[in-house]
Amino acid sequence: MRHLHAVTLSLLLLSLSACALFPNRDPVNINVVGLEPLPSQELEVRFAIKLRVQNPNETAIDYNGIALDLEVNGHSLASGVSDQSGSIPRFSEAIVTVPVSVSAFSFLRQTLGLSQTQSLDNLPYILRGKLAGGLFGTMRFTDSGKLSLPKASAATW
Repeated sequence: MRHLHAVTLSLLLLSLSACALFPNRDPVNINVVGLEPLPSQELEVRFAIKLRVQNPNETAIDYNGIALDLEVNGHSLASGVSDQSGSIPRFSEAIVTVPVSVSAFSFLRQTLGLSQTQSLDNLPYILRGKLAGGLFGTMRFTDSGKLSLPKASAATW
């Protein structure tokens, strides 16, 4: 029994000291800076969402994948993933582009949910996502604001 307590205490101390090895990181600042139409299929619209990722930390952020979910006007609209990888140096920023898909049904739900006076301009959005960085390096983020959908892609419906 004594041996079991010693092993448990040792594992607890090792886990606490391991936490001290992980640097405290400030959250990244991510903002949507662009939205461009991409070639689409029959019942979907595709966009490239451009994100400005700012690293306010003293160490570089290495990432090896990105996932996004876009909610517009209170409803899920688009999602996308990219297996791109890169590094954002310390106290630096980069533009990252992620393709997202919007199904025809999501688009119709959005347009039917608009009032007669609303348009596809200045709609409230919430963007949630993550920069994958391995076991302990994944960074989740959220951005919100107003979104205007590109006119060319909206006219294809």
